[in-house]
Amino acid sequence: MKKILNKIFIVAAGVLLLASCKKAGVLTYLDTVVFPAGFTASANNVTITANNLDSSVITFSWPEVEFKIAAPVTYKLQLDIPADTIGSTAWSKAVTIDVGKNVLGKSFKGIDLTKIAIDQLGFPADSVNSFVVRAVAMLDRSVYSNSLAIKIKPYRAATVNVLYVPGEYQGWNPATAPVIAEASGRPKMYEGYYYMPGSGPKYYKFTNAPDWNHINYGDGGGGTFSTDGAAAGLSVPDGGYYELTANLITNKWTATKTTWSIIGDATPGGWGTDTQLTYDPATQEWKVIANMTAGGSFKFRANNAWVIDFGIDNTGKLVYADNPFFGYTGGLNNLAVPVDGNYTITLDLHNSGNYTYILKKN
Repeated sequence: MKKILNKIFIVAAGVLLLASCKKAGVLTYLDTVVFPAGFTASANNVTITANNLDSSVITFSWPEVEFKIAAPVTYKLQLDIPADTIGSTAWSKAVTIDVGKNVLGKSFKGIDLTKIAIDQLGFPADSVNSFVVRAVAMLDRSVYSNSLAIKIKPYRAATVNVLYVPGEYQGWNPATAPVIAEASGRPKMYEGYYYMPGSGPKYYKFTNAPDWNHINYGDGGGGTFSTDGAAAGLSVPDGGYYELTANLITNKWTATKTTWSIIGDATPGGWGTDTQLTYDPATQEWKVIANMTAGGSFKFRANNAWVIDFGIDNTGKLVYADNPFFGYTGGLNNLAVPVDGNYTITLDLHNSGNYTYILKKN
């Protein structure tokens, strides 16, 4: 009997101990943990340029979060586009940045924030976009700070190979010069557009860095480059909107003055007459307002000729159908409008290699 009573006592004690452990665990987890107010940013508007790629452009700071367990707290940052921070799947697509244990702040260099903006958030370079950011504290659960809205203008040269285009039209300053980008899948072949205002000859050069301390490309004669720093500048005969190309394999360059139009049976002039677009230097866009027909299609083309023209691929992206620098691209589609009506049509070529259009029904 004594042995039986001892066994009963041991089992009962074990059950009580287990129950008390479970109770303590539940109570700990149910204790409320909040992220204190005070998540801040050193700026709410960030413009990234060649001059701040390697320096801090923004710093996020937050107060310590006190959990009920005495252990190091892991902190992270989450960045997302505003539309993805609402609804049942809010923040599910966020870019998450590990900060560290018991670390209460995080700074970003211009090049790092640019790569996040372009490569992970999908923002176009050289354009102002907004993202939302919040801090996360993690231990036995995750708690979240208030969120902040930040505007950013990422810098294209941080993510692709580019040539800078300094010239007299902008003070011969490579650091503030526009760029032309290396074409996707075509190493050492650079192409882009730029507007040179005014009349008379315009001189410029290409440089492979935002300064004069590296390679710069001047006129070697006959449409070729010279890398002699004392060489004369490249030139165009008059101001205007130019497609600039640089082939570092063949050592040749071109500058083609362009105007842009639409043509096709969806347009007022059909396939026989171009409808001209007008360039706005302030927005760096070509635009036209026209009555369009849904039953037809159209294309963008330069200089009223089938020499430089765009179609669209299966994703709706603008792609050159014809271009002397790249050659012919087959299998593209024409553009179309969804319904008959009056449209504002915009063509944006200022972001080298990332050419876009907008069809807006008025």
